[in-house]
Amino acid sequence: MSKEIAKILVEIGSVNFDFKKYFTLTSGLKSPVYVDCRKIISFTNERDFIIDKAIQYLKENNIDNDIIAGGETAGIPYAAFLSQKLKKPMVYIRKKPKGFGINKQIEGKFDYKSSALLVEDLATDGGSKITFVNAMREVGLNVKDIFVIFYYDIFNFEKSELYKLNVKIHSLCTWKNIVEYIESEKIYTENEISNLKEFLRDPDKWRNKYG
Repeated sequence: MSKEIAKILVEIGSVNFDFKKYFTLTSGLKSPVYVDCRKIISFTNERDFIIDKAIQYLKENNIDNDIIAGGETAGIPYAAFLSQKLKKPMVYIRKKPKGFGINKQIEGKFDYKSSALLVEDLATDGGSKITFVNAMREVGLNVKDIFVIFYYDIFNFEKSELYKLNVKIHSLCTWKNIVEYIESEKIYTENEISNLKEFLRDPDKWRNKYG
């Protein structure tokens, strides 16, 4: 399953590579890769396949919740797709309260102490998910699992702030799967793949070397 997801993400351009110019991330840091899982929403067949595999994963791992929760903004469509197919209520969480009206941070109806699955498109070190988890728990939602389509899985999760919140990250695809796919298909040269592996092993060291 993960190999098929990796193939899709590379083919539709959700995982992009540039070993000459490099990408500039929102942080201003350089990277030979750029991941854009938002693009999946535009590819109906691939999107259906991924959502079906997500449901299969949740069922096989006995992850069942009262509510599907999407994180602003990239997690919202995937939460909606899952909510529709699983026939479960959905809410979405803002990064911060909207600042007017009744100043809600979570949109949608839910009951106190309902269990909720937080859905996002991807996770790097998981740090950005802390805001969503804390907001959900502050209103009485019980969240123990985070589901993403793509997870970097190159950082020590047990040393992260998210780990301290006692949640688990679940994913359909990681960098290990992407690397295995592009190596098996010989999509890039050995030097380029070596460059990618060097980045994934230690991004800071890679940036010191390549600028």
